[in-house]
Amino acid sequence: MSKKKQAELRKSVAAFTNADNKKSIKQIVNSILPFFLLWFFAYQSLSVSIWLTLGLAVVTAGFLVRIFIIFHDCTHMSFFKNNKANKCLGIITGILTHFPFEKWKREHAIHHATSGNLDKRGTGDIWVMTVDEYNTSSIWKKLTYRLYRHPLIMFGIGPFFLFLIENRINRKEAKRKERWNTYLINASIAAIYTLLIISIGWEAFLIVQLPIVFVSGAIGIWLFYVQHQFEDSYFENEDEWDYVKAAIDGSSYYKLPRWIQWITGSIGFHHVHHLSPRIPNYHLEKAHESTPPLHKATTITFASSLDSIRFRLYDEKNQSFVGFNKKNGYTFKGTSKVTSFQEK
Repeated sequence: MSKKKQAELRKSVAAFTNADNKKSIKQIVNSILPFFLLWFFAYQSLSVSIWLTLGLAVVTAGFLVRIFIIFHDCTHMSFFKNNKANKCLGIITGILTHFPFEKWKREHAIHHATSGNLDKRGTGDIWVMTVDEYNTSSIWKKLTYRLYRHPLIMFGIGPFFLFLIENRINRKEAKRKERWNTYLINASIAAIYTLLIISIGWEAFLIVQLPIVFVSGAIGIWLFYVQHQFEDSYFENEDEWDYVKAAIDGSSYYKLPRWIQWITGSIGFHHVHHLSPRIPNYHLEKAHESTPPLHKATTITFASSLDSIRFRLYDEKNQSFVGFNKKNGYTFKGTSKVTSFQEK
């Protein structure tokens, strides 16, 4: 795609960057209010059946994912027309979702500015190693990477690590505003947890809250993972990297059933979001449908997205993700410090 066509493409989606405060308020009402009601019903259902409680907790987790999408839009300053309103709601939804507003805002902005750039990986991204990097790494780094990329670790332990550890700690270089914002959100979460435990008891609190945290976290990690980890995803070195190509070729259109699209705030139109992060979630589908060039983005369904679980390394030579095993045409041999990579 020529630079002229890229400019035309970005201009065509710019029309959808205007926030609609009525739609934003409607989304707050149909997302946050049901979350609180479902949490309350999940607690009340403990007197009926713990299985009913767990079922309601899973549904509640879905609404927490939807609230995260609101938080996400606020970090892009796209949910409301007013930046102060975005920040205020971002902090509130950050408390509900356990995400520090300023810290995640900075990291996510870096993710957008460097997505698919092999020379600028590491901030706000899923850890990706190239085949060559893996082959020249120590056995301990290989082991660490394998554990990190294992589904049980990423989607099982990952949610708790993200919510309880990573999101609670400031980076060493964090500025004062970022630090104090994290402290504010941590203190608010601690206060809410304390009040709930005092009110309903720690056993009831854990039975309701832990499944919500786990399920919503696993869904969030999965969505973030799968929309950049597809077989022919875009990765280039700095001198060849292109923002528009990274958005369209490096982010997928995750075509989901309507009710899942609704609960996930249309984040499946990830290629549109990366092309223009200032488009609020409720305009993403319309932007996609109204812009024919965007229809060429890689489309994945829930069934086809399951293939991404086997993708482990990025093969620069063939510009595609590969796994550790022979199934995709590659195999790794040996257990020494350097493992040879051979194409069959």
